Amino acid sequence: MSKGMNRAVVSNIKSGFTLIEILLVVVIIGILAAVAVPRLGGRVRQSQEAAAKASIDAIGLALRLYEVDNGSYPGSLQGLVASPGNAPNWRGPYLEKGIPKDPWGNDFVYAQPGSHNVGGYDLSSLGPDGSASGDDVCNWQTTGQP
Repeated sequence: MSKGMNRAVVSNIKSGFTLIEILLVVVIIGILAAVAVPRLGGRVRQSQEAAAKASIDAIGLALRLYEVDNGSYPGSLQGLVASPGNAPNWRGPYLEKGIPKDPWGNDFVYAQPGSHNVGGYDLSSLGPDGSASGDDVCNWQTTGQP
């Protein structure tokens, strides 16, 4: 082989990956993803539930501040961001950024007077399915069970 031909062979060898090497890498990434994604899926749900609980706590604090100022809870959550007119000592807005949505993009469900918290209020998120079921996050639950 001549010197010029030797360089051509060497440059062809270093020019890139073969199709088999690329397919092997794609298969390995697919296997890793298949193992990792289900394990992370449970963490996403846990973080969404924790975020819903934190939002319920924040709205609950705003509701208690409203109650301290006005002697009763508002008829709706809108009373926390705009004066309802029948609250002479309204010192809001009690929620600076408006009424938040739950982590699944749904409105929180507020009832005053509450059926679970008699003399207070009920506040809940309907969970990922958006309907009243066992996955709801509520202010009357202390153990995470409905």
